[in-house]
Amino acid sequence: MTARILLLGGTGDALAIARTLGPQHVYSLAGLGRVPADLACAVRVGGFGGAEGLARFLADANIALVFDATHPYAAQISANAARACMAARVPYWALRRAPWQAQPADDWRMVSGWTGVVEAIAPFARPLFTLGREPLAHLNDVPPQQHWTIRCLEAHPGHARARIIDARGPFTADGERALFTEACIDVVVSKNSGGAATEAKLAVAREMGLPVVMMQRPPLPGAQREFASAQEAIDALAHPI
Repeated sequence: MTARILLLGGTGDALAIARTLGPQHVYSLAGLGRVPADLACAVRVGGFGGAEGLARFLADANIALVFDATHPYAAQISANAARACMAARVPYWALRRAPWQAQPADDWRMVSGWTGVVEAIAPFARPLFTLGREPLAHLNDVPPQQHWTIRCLEAHPGHARARIIDARGPFTADGERALFTEACIDVVVSKNSGGAATEAKLAVAREMGLPVVMMQRPPLPGAQREFASAQEAIDALAHPI
C-alpha cells in the first residue's frame, strides 16, 4: 500500500481494516469510544470541520484515497466525505455492510427517527435500546410507566428510570438471553446495522417472541467502489491505486 489512505472509522469493521494499514496511513475516529493502542498506522481523533475542512486535510496530508468505514447511520460524515473527495479529486471508497433482513417469525416495527421510536415503544414497559448514545439525551423524558435499559459504548451516570450498560460487541445469544431475562425486556430498539457482531439480539428477540423497533437506514452517498465486508476491503486496499 504505497498511496496514502485516510480510513474513516469507528466500527469494528474499520478497526479490522486499520490493523492492516502501515504507518503512512491515517485512521480517523470521531472521538467516541476507546482509541486502540495496537495500530501501526497514525490515529487521528476529532472532526475535520465539515466537508470543506476535510477537503483541506486531504490536500494538506497528501491523501490519495479515502475509505469510508463509518457506521451505516453516520450519514452526515459519509456525505461530507463524498463532497470533500469530489472537491479534492480524491477517490472515495466505502464499506456498505448489508442490512439485516426480517425472518418469518420476526415482529419488526419500522420507524424513521426518534419520534417514531417513542411512539412505537409507548405500549411497553421495559425497552432495551441498542441505538448508541442517542437515548442518553432523553433520560429526563422517560415516561413514569417505563424503565429503560440502554446499551452504548461509554459509561454514563445512572438514572432513576434507566440502566446504562457500557459494552462493546460481539454479543452472544447466551449473553443476550441472560440480559433480556434479567432486565425483563419486552421490546428491543435497534438500528439496522447489519453484520454478525450484534445480530444475536435479533435471534433472541425472535426466540422470545419480542417485537423489535427497527430504525430505517438513512440514504448514503454512492462511492467509486463499494464493499460488503471488511475482508473484501482489506483485499482491495492491498493495491488501492
